[in-house]
Amino acid sequence: MNDALSPLQIAVVALGAVIIVLIIWMTVIGGRLKKLRKQYVAAMDGMGVTNLEDILGEMKRQLSEQEQQIVQQHEAHELLKKALSESRGKVAVHRYNAFAEQGSDLSFSLAIVNDSQDGIVLSGLHSREDTYVYAKPLDKGDSPYPLTPEEKKAVTLALQQA
Repeated sequence: MNDALSPLQIAVVALGAVIIVLIIWMTVIGGRLKKLRKQYVAAMDGMGVTNLEDILGEMKRQLSEQEQQIVQQHEAHELLKKALSESRGKVAVHRYNAFAEQGSDLSFSLAIVNDSQDGIVLSGLHSREDTYVYAKPLDKGDSPYPLTPEEKKAVTLALQQA
């Protein structure tokens, strides 16, 4: 009897070894696939969609909508900022004695202005017998009517407010 293996027997043993390696490799790949499927199911849980392309398309659509909303909010912000700067929110009063020889600081100049220096100056001149009230419009810090030093001071005080 010949102890040497025939080429056919060697081929069978080699083929058996390859089959065993392939079975082990398939088991490892199957485990990895199972783990990947679990991760996919966990990521897609609650979305009601099983197609990743649909999810990506939906995310792209939502991103586009958010970008449009950001643009709209930016435009609204700019309008509000402009409206706020044009509001008549800065107010200052300067009290003074219009007639040095009598009375006290009962006369006043009231300035109501915005950041563009548009607005109005109201002045009340108080004497012993009467009080006169004058209104002068402001356009860019200037008026078609001459402003008194007290009125100019009231405008300056109003513009110095934050």
